[in-house]
Parts: sequence; structure tokens; C-alpha cells
Amino acid sequence: MNSDIQISGTQSTPTVRGDWETGCLTMQGDSYPENAFELFDQIIRWIGSFLEQNRLPLRLELQLVYLNTSSVKAMMDIFDLLEDAHRQGRPVSVDWRYHAENERIAELAEEFREDCTFPFAIEPKQATS
Repeated sequence: MNSDIQISGTQSTPTVRGDWETGCLTMQGDSYPENAFELFDQIIRWIGSFLEQNRLPLRLELQLVYLNTSSVKAMMDIFDLLEDAHRQGRPVSVDWRYHAENERIAELAEEFREDCTFPFAIEPKQATS
């Protein structure tokens, strides 16, 4: 499947872009889709294919604002995939940026990071008006 992935965001789903050439997957926005499996299954398949077929490092750049319970579970599955790859010597990393005033998402990102041994940065960004 060595191709890019592009999913347009909606009010309840994040914008997703995966660049096969650079090994960068970005997700931005809210994630409370009616069917999280439908959304995240294609993302998880893309990550799995990338890790299987490509030797490049994989970097996730996240700017997620809100995640519902099923999105949290899907993100756990994604981080498990990255953790497995990391344990096999693959360079993987997460860079999670959040609005400084959104403490709940910062706490959620911290909880995810606790279970990961790969590089996992969590950085506040200032809101632009």
C-alpha cells in the first residue's frame, strides 16, 4: 500500500495526512466520530503497512483537541504498534502539541506517554487569535 493517506477532517473527525516519502503522519482536530473503528482502521492499516514495507523513521505529529472513549482506545492501538516497532529497533516518535489552556488533553497525552518507551514529546502551543 506504499502511498500517502489523506482524510479530510469534519466537525467530529480529525484531519489526517500520512506522507509515505517522509514518514510523517499528522492528525489535527477533534475526534468523536460515530464509528471510530471505521476512521482509525484505515490509519492503523497505513501505519502497519508503513512499518512493514518501509525502513524510514515514522513520526506522528498530533494536534488533537478532544478524543472520545473509542478514539482513545484506537490511539492506544496506534501507540502499541509504535511501541512494538520501537522494540524491534525501528525509529518512531510522537510529537503532540496542544493548546496551553487545554489541560485535559495534556493530561491524556501524559497518560499515553507513560506506557511508551519511544520518544514522545508533549508541547503546549500558544493559541492564535
